[in-house]
Amino acid sequence: MEQFTTKDLEVISHLMRAEQIACKKARIYANTLTDVDLAAQMQALADGHERRFNNLLTLLSGGGV
Repeated sequence: MEQFTTKDLEVISHLMRAEQIACKKARIYANTLTDVDLAAQMQALADGHERRFNNLLTLLSGGGV
C-alpha cells in the first residue's frame, strides 16, 4: 500500500470532490436537455467524471490505477 503525505491526501480529496460535483452537474444536464445529442454528450461527460472519481478511490484504497 502506498504511503500518502497529508498534502497528497488533501489534493486527492480536492480532486475527488471536483469530479463528484462535475459528475452530478453533467447528469442533471443530461436529464434536463431536450436535444438528444447534447444529452448523450453530457451523459458521456458524467461517465468520464465518475470513472476518474472511482480511479482516485481505488488509488486511495491501495489498488493502484
